[in-house]
Amino acid sequence: MVIYVAWHPNFADGERLARVLYDHYRRKLYENVAGGAGLPVVYRSVPAPDVATPIDVDLIDAETSAIILLIDKNWVQDPSWTAWGKKLAEQVEAVGLAARVFPVAIDSVATQIGLVEQAARWDKWKDLSLEARQRRLIVDLTYQLCRMLRAYLEHLKRPAEAQDALVQYLKKVEIFLSHSKHDRDGERIAKLIRKHLYESDGLASFFDVHDIPIGLQFNRVILQKVKVSAVVAIHTDSYSSREWCRREIIEAKRWNVPLVIANCIRDFDERGFPYLGNVPVVRMDPVDSDRIDVIVSKLLDEVLKDFLWRCWVQSTGPGHDGVVFVPRPPELITLASLEGKAQADVTLVYPEPPIGAEEQRLFEVIAPKVQLRSMTEWLAGRDV
Repeated sequence: MVIYVAWHPNFADGERLARVLYDHYRRKLYENVAGGAGLPVVYRSVPAPDVATPIDVDLIDAETSAIILLIDKNWVQDPSWTAWGKKLAEQVEAVGLAARVFPVAIDSVATQIGLVEQAARWDKWKDLSLEARQRRLIVDLTYQLCRMLRAYLEHLKRPAEAQDALVQYLKKVEIFLSHSKHDRDGERIAKLIRKHLYESDGLASFFDVHDIPIGLQFNRVILQKVKVSAVVAIHTDSYSSREWCRREIIEAKRWNVPLVIANCIRDFDERGFPYLGNVPVVRMDPVDSDRIDVIVSKLLDEVLKDFLWRCWVQSTGPGHDGVVFVPRPPELITLASLEGKAQADVTLVYPEPPIGAEEQRLFEVIAPKVQLRSMTEWLAGRDV
């Protein structure tokens, strides 16, 4: 995937905002699962020689291309830039879901040029701080990148079935809110996060008893939803003491779904549940509950990483007997997902960087026949 960011050269904040996007998608966070130095981010602002607009975007340069247009009043008032943007949108439509244009309406006048019917509306976020606006933009764009990669994966599996890829693109990312109802914070915070998700574009949540159809067993529905959702664990004081909270975390780990811990401890946790580690943890004060946007942003980063990892795995080709790919550094609970293979000659391949020697030794004691390799280590060994 290549990300392009275009803005009119007279847009004073264009380069700064483009740099925010560059810094986010080039982070080591993505480098570990995308290879190289993160996701490539290419600027389009400086006009090409002897013309008034930048060089064209090469839509066949990458398997998928995301083009972000930061459309302000300068863009709208420049006929050559308006024509460049419309031409680009037409070219993108011609190549299907492999490329998408994501307009960002910096000013309300951006709606006048016919490119922003489904734009991110930066102009309507004026009541937010600059940091919050930037985070909102990154969340919106990251979600769209997830949809692109999900459709691309479906295309790789069934290249002749274009409709299946479209169905995957249109699906919402489901978010499971794992929480305890046995303290004063768990359910309240879950409801606040749920409200935030429903007010966002394209996100859906699953909220246990509120969403279980009549006639279906509670435990079957809960455990099935954990397998197919990104999970936020709202870690309040009573969380670790609740059987179902622990089961939800174990299932999330066994199925390797994207998982973020919202640390909302008010006083203390009598016995911290051991499987709450090895994933991102976001601190949120349980009283103020004012970092929900940070939690959602971090979760979508994890979802995008998961799709990038699956794309990388898919690119290695078919037929890897005895190899199991996992999307995060392995831990001992990872052995539970091997379904009896822990005593066989199995290689666990995971994203960079290689785990430390102290963790490696635990696996050597528990499962001496299981080999641990980072993706680059495994690829290097395969090519020998």
